[in-house]
Amino acid sequence: MKQKLFNKIKKILPFIGIILLFYTIFNLDIIKIINAFYLINPLFILISLTLTLPRVFIRNYVWRIIQKEHNIDLTFFQSLKIFLIGYFYGSFTPGYIGQLMRVPYMKEKTGEPYGKLFVNSLIETIVHSISLFAMIFIGAFLVLGTFPELFFIVVIWLIFMALVLIYFFKKNRGEKLFHLLIKYLIPNKLKYNFYKFVDTFYYDFPKIKGLIIPVILGILTWIIIFSQEYLIVVALGLEIPYLYFMLLFPIANVVGFIPITFAGLGTRELTAVILFSTLFLVPEAEIFVVSLLGFIITDIFTGFIGFILSLSETKINIKYSS
Repeated sequence: MKQKLFNKIKKILPFIGIILLFYTIFNLDIIKIINAFYLINPLFILISLTLTLPRVFIRNYVWRIIQKEHNIDLTFFQSLKIFLIGYFYGSFTPGYIGQLMRVPYMKEKTGEPYGKLFVNSLIETIVHSISLFAMIFIGAFLVLGTFPELFFIVVIWLIFMALVLIYFFKKNRGEKLFHLLIKYLIPNKLKYNFYKFVDTFYYDFPKIKGLIIPVILGILTWIIIFSQEYLIVVALGLEIPYLYFMLLFPIANVVGFIPITFAGLGTRELTAVILFSTLFLVPEAEIFVVSLLGFIITDIFTGFIGFILSLSETKINIKYSS
């Protein structure tokens, strides 16, 4: 009974974001939303799109640093292709979990164990998220008077993340916990495969000091992302200072990480509307457009490139298998 209920909940959860998206649109003036789209000069969108390439190159370079620390041998362009394919899968899955589709493509190119490759992809995602939380921590100070609870939530979350990372960076502690979880939660017929998978988690595990530069460079990729979205703010003539946008819009992005909706769709837009309409008294319809169009430019467009690459990769595999 409980399992059936859980399965039904799993099917419903990803649509929560869609419901929130329509709820936000319903509570705003849809005519104003449409008019806001018409106000945007296409030149701003084009300029924003051109920033995609340097952003993707820098993030892939960061991932290459992590790969080298982890003794994973991929060329820059092999890594770039796999990253973009993973981005495509992540752009329509709850909590961007589809990015883990990078693992089978990495396995094909490197032959490394799945557990090691899974951890490498996970570390890259965590490093990228830590860079974002560093910006949010500063942003929380800016709104301490308006949203005092936000600062404490961010601090608690950062402490929690730090404790989890410190715990799992030690092989003995991490493996012991994973083995206990397998022992009590995994069916007997699957235990062997799971033990085999987990036992490769700590192969060539990177040192923490080797991840400092990736975290710093990760902040640069986020600055580019929010600059792409800020161009829409400029196009609409909204009076939101660049620095404030750069440090507060990440909050909406983090809410979008909650794995209950497709790539944060709906949760991010609702959070952005509440945050910026409260702090800067900008029209709700227009900040909604900033968030939605920003998502299309930074996620959907990048994911589309990954989609094209995934098709070409499929053709190559079919050619070699036939």
